[in-house]
Amino acid sequence: MSLQLLLHEPHIAISYDHLQEWLYADWQGEQNLASVQQGAHAMLQLLGQQRCHKVLNDNRHVTGMWSEAAEWAGNEWFPAMMAAGLRYFAWVYSPNVYSRLSTDLTLQFTRGNAVIATFDDVETARAWLAQV
Repeated sequence: MSLQLLLHEPHIAISYDHLQEWLYADWQGEQNLASVQQGAHAMLQLLGQQRCHKVLNDNRHVTGMWSEAAEWAGNEWFPAMMAAGLRYFAWVYSPNVYSRLSTDLTLQFTRGNAVIATFDDVETARAWLAQV
């Protein structure tokens, strides 16, 4: 990957991959409604700035449940991302079962025309995102 770091916060690092033309979001540690909203708003802004249509969302380093943000993310953030140009979203699950459940809950609330796929490893997610 040819990554340019765009944002680094304690709970998220967001980069742009110039070769693949996608955002790469690497979430870190415990998450809650406030941290998810802050990181998600940053992703929305950067998606628009970079004028890209793909996101590799990496939750491998998320360590717990963040389900209090699921409804907000599904009902508000994903539609805003789609309106900003999102077409493909590769979501890499955390190994933490509670974080995985939070991801699945978010997807239950999500509607729209973007293709969202979940993966257990980042290599498979990258391969899928590169071919869509």
